[in-house]
Amino acid sequence: MSTSIRVSDDTKRILERLKREDETFDELLERLAQSERPIDIGAWSGGKAERAREAVKRSRESFER
Repeated sequence: MSTSIRVSDDTKRILERLKREDETFDELLERLAQSERPIDIGAWSGGKAERAREAVKRSRESFER
């Protein structure tokens, strides 16, 4: 089964630059998706985790303006 996704021309150009010569777009997207790992906040001390939460909150708020 296959699924189509729409991307802008600019995004397609970026993906084409990232794509390896012997790689399909599906393989590229899978590689990019797997390289993103969630941050395990539980591994941080309470103070460090709270500072990270606050930084994320400030970052999100800056995009809402």
